[in-house]
Amino acid sequence: PPADFRSNFEAAQPPILIDNGIAVLENEKIERHIMKAIPGGHNLFVADVEVAKRIENLYNKFKVMLVKRDDASKKAVITLLQRINDTLAAKGTRFLTGETLCCFDCELMPKLQHIRVAGKFFVDFQIPQEMTHLWTYIREMYKLDAFSQSCPADQDIIHMYKMQQQLGSFAKMKSRKKIGKTNT
Repeated sequence: PPADFRSNFEAAQPPILIDNGIAVLENEKIERHIMKAIPGGHNLFVADVEVAKRIENLYNKFKVMLVKRDDASKKAVITLLQRINDTLAAKGTRFLTGETLCCFDCELMPKLQHIRVAGKFFVDFQIPQEMTHLWTYIREMYKLDAFSQSCPADQDIIHMYKMQQQLGSFAKMKSRKKIGKTNT
C-alpha cells in the first residue's frame, strides 16, 4: 500500500486484501475482488433483510449493558440473542443464511465472542445455555480456521474494554473540568 495509506484510518485497522501479492485497498473493490477471484466468494455477499435486522443492534445494546450494568440492559441483549437463536432455528442451517459462511456471519461472530468474553468478565453476563441453536452456531464458527485464527485472545478483548473504560472515565473527568471552568 502507499506510504500514507495507514494515516487515513487513525486507530482503526485499514481494509486490506492481499491476493497473490496484489493489495486491494477499498471495501467495494475488496468485495468485488472476493466475488470474482476467490472460489465461493460470491457466497459471502448474500442479501438477507431479516438477518440484517436481527443482528444490527446487538453490539450497541451490549455496549449499553457494559455501561449501565442493569437488568434492563441485560434483558435487551438477551432479547436480541433470542431473536437470533429463533432465526437460526427457523432456518435450520449451519450459518445465518445457509450452509456457507456469509458477510453476516463475519459480522456477528466477533460480536458474539466479545459478548461471551467481556460480558462474563465485566457484568457476569452469559449467553443462556437454553439458546441451543445459537450455541450450535457458535461451536460451528469456532471450528472454522477463518474465525479461530483471526479471533483475538480473551485477555486481549478484556484489555481493550478496560482501555475503553479508562478512556471514557478520562473523557468524563476532562468534561467535568471544562464545565467547572465555564461556571466560575
